[in-house]
Amino acid sequence: MHMMAVHKMSLVRDDYKNTEEWQIVSDYSDQLFEYISQPDILQSLEAANVPGASSQEIQNILLHRAKELGFRDESKGLFLNYQRNLRPDFYLEVHETGIIIEVERGKTNQNNMDFLDFWKCHICEVAHYLFLFVPNILIQNSSGKIAGRPYEKVVQNLEPFFQIANYTNVRGVVIFGY
Repeated sequence: MHMMAVHKMSLVRDDYKNTEEWQIVSDYSDQLFEYISQPDILQSLEAANVPGASSQEIQNILLHRAKELGFRDESKGLFLNYQRNLRPDFYLEVHETGIIIEVERGKTNQNNMDFLDFWKCHICEVAHYLFLFVPNILIQNSSGKIAGRPYEKVVQNLEPFFQIANYTNVRGVVIFGY
């Protein structure tokens, strides 16, 4: 079995690039990237990124390290003002803001989950940062045929939000490709 590569792309608004807040957020992303880059974790991610697998299997691989860093699993109550049953996979408070982690697998692009995750961060009053974990390559069925390249697509989809004319209140997104 060949070892897959992991990728990371940080998108941040220009007005936050040089802030202490972004440095802290970026440090968390570096620690998570370092974790998923370990050979044994890579092997687990690769084994879980197969047709029919759920994003829950990927979440379980990330859970241990996310909890060590202080993230809370599936935080409830972050979206009370919207009367919807929304919750992120993980949440961490950072000073006056926070980071939401969302983990996707098969539905990343087909169901526009990347946009839903971005929107959730946009409307969350206590988080302005999103860490989004998506597959580099999506294999839909047992034929092994590549059905998409979610990581590349998500980067293309979210980059325009970090051009000044398109700013939202999401200050930064880190996209992890596994």
